[in-house]
Amino acid sequence: MDVAIVGIGIHPFGRTPSRTGLQQGAYAARLALQDAGVEWKDMQFAFGGSASAGNADALGNELGLTGIPFINVANGCATGGSSLMAAYAAIKSGEHDIGLVAGFDKHDRGAFNADPAALGIGQWYGEVGLMMTTQFFAMKIQKYMHDYGISADTLAKVAEKAFSNGALNPNAWRREPVSAEQVADSMMLNDPLTKFMFCSPAEGGVALVLCRADKAKNYCDSPVYLKSAVLRSRRFGSFEVFAPSQALQQVDGPTVDASKAAFEMAGVGPGDIDVAQLQDTESGAEVMHMAENGFCEHGEQEQLIQSGATHIGGSMPINTDGGCLANGEPIGASGLRQVYENVLQLRGQAGDHQVPGDPRLGYTHVYGAPGISAVTILQR
Repeated sequence: MDVAIVGIGIHPFGRTPSRTGLQQGAYAARLALQDAGVEWKDMQFAFGGSASAGNADALGNELGLTGIPFINVANGCATGGSSLMAAYAAIKSGEHDIGLVAGFDKHDRGAFNADPAALGIGQWYGEVGLMMTTQFFAMKIQKYMHDYGISADTLAKVAEKAFSNGALNPNAWRREPVSAEQVADSMMLNDPLTKFMFCSPAEGGVALVLCRADKAKNYCDSPVYLKSAVLRSRRFGSFEVFAPSQALQQVDGPTVDASKAAFEMAGVGPGDIDVAQLQDTESGAEVMHMAENGFCEHGEQEQLIQSGATHIGGSMPINTDGGCLANGEPIGASGLRQVYENVLQLRGQAGDHQVPGDPRLGYTHVYGAPGISAVTILQR
């Protein structure tokens, strides 16, 4: 049973003091239902997640108490991708015909403040500063730059592209371009990553309506088909955020495993993808994830990024809506934002940030602690 996305909705990301996170999720859900031409009472199930704004199933209080089976999902930064995968499986199994996926969040200002004990790590890990993701990712990209010849200027170029794309996206938080020079000269947080190379915890909501592919045209003239939805966790030997040690023998991370499985499930390869959204919680993440998702070899990012290949009009458009850098990261909504963007792109409805050439295949990737990756491949 194939699965289609027939409705999409988004609440603008950033800061919205006048609405709770739950209300932002409900806003997005109403738009998604309207887009599909259905009502909340028509939904047979729902999956959703929120890390800081309450249980997602409380959306029933906003949308209506219909008795719907609504399952809360929590999986770090991969919460949105995990919710979508669960909904995909519910329809593909034949259990349900149509349902909703929603994610929202409203995080406090400042860096995420995770508790080591919640991840099975001793308090010593936080006392030495490693619970700060800024430090972990700075160390990881330092080693990567050394091993594969990536320059600091390339990190700045990633952020410059993100803010340029965000300026074209009416739902992005950061709507002003920032030059590579401004990025490089901004406050150093954790060498080599400066202030403008990191995303910020944020607010926002996204919702999708999914249905059986053979019924999609009943709801939407331009359905987008979910060809694969894959989640993988880390294997022993991969070094991931919040990992308390490094094994002597290293293996590929969960992104590599999830990407390979998604391509195999969809029957396509990296060269077939027309537009991609990759986890970019900081500039280095986008660089590393380009290779881990199979779009290039390690080290080739330097030339690709410097040449403009990853821009909207380039040969490998990445994070066309500005990514996490321009949108911020409300954990429950972030992965679904990527899918929302790809549906717009494949429908040809992305406006000023539309990829030229009538894109047909879209790819999304999220990565979360403590080593979880989710990948989707969408087809028009």
